[in-house]
Amino acid sequence: MPTTLLVVDDHAIVRQGLTMLLSKHPEFTVISEASGVQEALAVLKKKQPRIAIIDLSLKDGSGLDLLREIRRLYPDIICLVLSMHDEMEYAERALRAGARGYVMKENADEVIVEALQTALRGEVYASPDVTAQMLRNVAEGAPAADPDKGIASLTDREREIFRSLGQGLTTKKIAEHYNLSARTVEVHRASIKRKLQCEDTAQLLREAVRWVEANP
Repeated sequence: MPTTLLVVDDHAIVRQGLTMLLSKHPEFTVISEASGVQEALAVLKKKQPRIAIIDLSLKDGSGLDLLREIRRLYPDIICLVLSMHDEMEYAERALRAGARGYVMKENADEVIVEALQTALRGEVYASPDVTAQMLRNVAEGAPAADPDKGIASLTDREREIFRSLGQGLTTKKIAEHYNLSARTVEVHRASIKRKLQCEDTAQLLREAVRWVEANP
């Protein structure tokens, strides 16, 4: 029997494209799709596929939160992240949240099947660049990021807004880009400023610019 898959992505065209791509491989079959966290959890409860392929930005929340919920509720389900977010920034976070692999959307055509096969063998799939970076961190004795402090304490949406601030975008532009209200963006900014212990907006913007320069 083919391995059953759930595809979770907030863009229908991406879900359809991935389903079409995997239809060429009889060892896999996509049995359902979902656009957000709650829809995905409902599908998982009803169908419990073998593997869930998950984007990080979803209709009603974060893919990282969904990964943690699946690990808590359905530990036997294998999760693989397929995202446009920079793997050097998000892969380790996804793996810590419960993913068994991280694939960039731009490389999906070439590596998605290999990533799925790797995860089914009980191994973790990551690009050579990410693997090398993790090994360097271990070799250099770099401590794991404290999830309660600094940048590591920011939610995925807060990181996106923080990066946008560092790129010079205004509140209005950020709101338009992420389809949020200006008020919601301001609430996130206040939360970021508090978590990073910035005294004022000027310091927040300086920290954002510095972080973007260090993490292009």
